[in-house]
Amino acid sequence: PITVQVLGICSALAVTVQVKPAIVMAIGVTVVVAFSNLIISLIRNFIPNRIRIIVQLVIVAALVILVDLTLKAYSYDISKQLSVFVGLIITNCIVMGRIEAFALANKPWPSFLDGIGNGAGYGFILIVVSVIRELLGSGKLMGFEILGHKAKTISESTGLYTIGYENNGFMLLAPMALIVVGVFIWVQRSINSKLIEK
Repeated sequence: PITVQVLGICSALAVTVQVKPAIVMAIGVTVVVAFSNLIISLIRNFIPNRIRIIVQLVIVAALVILVDLTLKAYSYDISKQLSVFVGLIITNCIVMGRIEAFALANKPWPSFLDGIGNGAGYGFILIVVSVIRELLGSGKLMGFEILGHKAKTISESTGLYTIGYENNGFMLLAPMALIVVGVFIWVQRSINSKLIEK
């Protein structure tokens, strides 16, 4: 969804400084998209057309609150790191887009799988962007030093820092998330020219 439909960019910029929050956000969005698709698909024939957006928002908001409370209960530190961005899942266009485009017109099981697939695609991009940013920005991945002096490569004294590598602090700033996502979109559209709008 991020690279093909260019949806969900806001959270992709906000939560990709480190891998752990990106993984948690990816799981949260996947759960919300999958179950909101499932629920809407189950009740789609009973929703009056004039209030369908309100019903969709209520269901999505309820699922987001459940995800947020679960995070606060079991992973409070990451919940604090993600802060308002978990709540912004409600307005994430991937969630509403899949409900409108797929769940309202299809049966529950395909709608659930569509939610899983779109959530997984979103999560994949989040995780790849966060790996690039955390690794090049701090030399670590999930708290483990990969590029630094403590990295166990050939010997304990060997690391990329010894050959002149310096952490790129710019990678930890929000503009780099936009640039990395932009590079992904460019590469994908270079490979698959059907994605280019005319």
